[in-house]
Amino acid sequence: MEKLNVGILLFDDVEVLDFAGPFEVFSRTRLTPGAESRRSEDSAPFHVFTVAKTKQSIQSVGNLIVEPHYSFSEAPRIDIVVIPGGWGSRKVMQDPEILGWTQRAEQTARYTSSVCTGALVLARAGGLLAGRRATTHWAAYDLLESLDDGVKVIRDVRVVQDGIFSSAGVSAGIDMAFALVEEICGHSVADETAH
Repeated sequence: MEKLNVGILLFDDVEVLDFAGPFEVFSRTRLTPGAESRRSEDSAPFHVFTVAKTKQSIQSVGNLIVEPHYSFSEAPRIDIVVIPGGWGSRKVMQDPEILGWTQRAEQTARYTSSVCTGALVLARAGGLLAGRRATTHWAAYDLLESLDDGVKVIRDVRVVQDGIFSSAGVSAGIDMAFALVEEICGHSVADETAH
């Protein structure tokens, strides 16, 4: 199997578990079962990295400082794009550079996903959720509905897949990542990774 690049967007005031949960799932997935296989990259189906406007440090919710692997201009091809949420997503919704990057990433990626209020960013980035079912953090259902006339917000579920994978708040991003692992690598690989 060809190794897929997973690019996870970072921005100031991003929710830690929104990016760290999917990062952990994708980076620990192996096609060969067993704990020993996780000691090498030999059977890893994913290459996981973070991307931001610049390589300057990002301050997440809770003041964790994170250094992105790549800036937008340096990032390699992205096969799976992950748009996390957090308080900073409200500023991102007004940032034409990040919205433009998100739209371009979605157009070239094989899979696009959002965690929590990352769905708000997708809705603002050229209406990427128009005509689709999607979910987000429970406190942002109405806001997501108001951003895009064509999005059908699915409430009280953890993961929705309608061409784009979206997930509810924070820890649901882990479930979304497992859903993508299952879609790409099969049920047994997803189960082994969760195990």
